Amino acid sequence: MTSWPLFDWSDTTVIVTGGAGFLGRQLVAKLLARGLAGHQVIVPRSANYDLRCWDAIQRLLGDVRSAPETRNSQLIIIHLAGNVGGIGYNREHPGELFYDNAVMGIQLMEAARQQGVAKFVAIGTICAYPKFTPVPFREEDLWNGYPEETNAPYGLAKKMLLVQAQPYRQQYGFNAIYLLPVNLYGPGDNFDPASSHVIPALIKKFVEAQARGEQEVVVWGDGSPTREFLYVEDAAEGILLATERYDGPEPVNLGSAFEISIKNLAETIARQTGFQGRLVWDTTKPNGQPRRKLDTSRAERYFGFRAHTSFEDGLRRTIEWYRQMH
Repeated sequence: MTSWPLFDWSDTTVIVTGGAGFLGRQLVAKLLARGLAGHQVIVPRSANYDLRCWDAIQRLLGDVRSAPETRNSQLIIIHLAGNVGGIGYNREHPGELFYDNAVMGIQLMEAARQQGVAKFVAIGTICAYPKFTPVPFREEDLWNGYPEETNAPYGLAKKMLLVQAQPYRQQYGFNAIYLLPVNLYGPGDNFDPASSHVIPALIKKFVEAQARGEQEVVVWGDGSPTREFLYVEDAAEGILLATERYDGPEPVNLGSAFEISIKNLAETIARQTGFQGRLVWDTTKPNGQPRRKLDTSRAERYFGFRAHTSFEDGLRRTIEWYRQMH
């Protein structure tokens, strides 16, 4: 078993873009649990720093560099921020999704390079993979075709961060790494039907149908596609392990190595929420990518990450959280 040296966070300031979001909150909590003080973890809010604007990025880095408590520490950026949503949201906002995500990431990495940031951790997306990638998805297959059409603008915008990170390392010696998390789920997820992903969307549908005494729930597609899901707390731990232990140019998948069909997913959520009615499949709606399952061996080999939360446990915790909050 590989052993890695302990990472010294004591003289480090971490900017977590998107740190107030679903994944970001878990990541910030884990940083504080590793012993970082509050002033060492910076969570820029979009109301104060619109990362689509070059001047706002310059102001953010300037504010961190000039603050007395962070002035002399090494600076790491973990870039989680993004404009993101499910299939419906991607179909309605393709232009915004491309522009917002591309311009945020490209400008932030360039500013980080100019300002001598010690490490840039870019979070990509499984949507960057080609539509018909052989299963399990290996990082070597990332360029072997065009992404699934409904989320290609988002996937390609995020993929540009890998295109940027590798030549920046080559030309400038800039330490940027690129991670590819699979679909995330867990407590604190986005349950807004206009932009949510499949697990929170189905949980909301089934809980509300049960509460209203309805006898059927409509689900998009035909149920045949498969997906892999990673519990949000596991994803946060994987990102931090990569931050501590990985300094290479190659992209790395973050996943659970567990694949489930949308049909089985819907049936599992129905069972766990107690819904006993019928599932109606709306085949006029898109299925999305046919299969998604990652090869997660590189993450384990490069920085010792393996997901620990079983899907049933993670789903149960997510449903419990949703019931408590609604």
